[in-house]
Amino acid sequence: MPFPSVLLLGATGRIGRVLQQCWSASGVADSILWQCRGPQVNRRLNWVEIDPLCDVEALARAGQGRAVILCLAGVAPGRPGTFEDNITLAEAAIRAGAEIGARVLLASSAAVYGNQAGVLAETAPMRPITAYGRAKAEMERRGRALGAELGVPVCSLRIGNIAGLDAILGNWRPGFQLDQFSDGRTPRRSYIGVQSLAQVLAEVAAASQLPVALNIAEPGVIEMGALLTAAGLNWTPQSAPESTIAEICLDLTALKAIGSLAVREGQADELVAQWRKIANMGLIQSQLHQRCKG
Repeated sequence: MPFPSVLLLGATGRIGRVLQQCWSASGVADSILWQCRGPQVNRRLNWVEIDPLCDVEALARAGQGRAVILCLAGVAPGRPGTFEDNITLAEAAIRAGAEIGARVLLASSAAVYGNQAGVLAETAPMRPITAYGRAKAEMERRGRALGAELGVPVCSLRIGNIAGLDAILGNWRPGFQLDQFSDGRTPRRSYIGVQSLAQVLAEVAAASQLPVALNIAEPGVIEMGALLTAAGLNWTPQSAPESTIAEICLDLTALKAIGSLAVREGQADELVAQWRKIANMGLIQSQLHQRCKG
């Protein structure tokens, strides 16, 4: 599939920095207009300095001729800003999409499902239990409504745990404790590697038809303890409270239907290898990066 011209919002965030490297290596980066809010060191990329929260008109002007707006801009847990900014940024992207005739992809999260167990398709109800999940769910609802009002195709990408950007690898510290069940297993979740994510997002951006919501992950589930062990990171088991869900798995039927070549079952060591490659390039500093260097 030919890659479309894309306006990427939030290019300096964690996912954006991963895409800078992965898409530059594949040649995809040349089709991207990378949005930032200040001067950037990487002069090889095509940057535009705009604050989408303050100047939607400038955003639309910059995006003229772009077929897709990929909105990665937002506030994640532990990052500066308020979660409500996720809603405002999504609406700004959709209004810009209406001005330039572009379809819009919104970075959502599996957090919209909350703690529902089992295999979760996009038709499952959104039952978020965190402030972040509730903001993403509201972003999806309001984005879908605004898109319908303005005639803009909108797809919310419900991204699963990203190995290295997650609460396990990404937040590891010495003395890290992890829930463990009576059978000796640790929580199992849908994961995706950073390089696999870049490939999937490229294929999704190039797809001609998308549903209103799309799960993004690799097939199967990864045990969190296995992920830390594969990374060589020590952890201490703690008894899992009754509220801890043993397994949450995203249904990828819709993702496979668009022909994603990157949808394959990954293993813990492969996910860690992808993260190590990106971390050792110096794109993202983390405890894992430091351990990999040692």
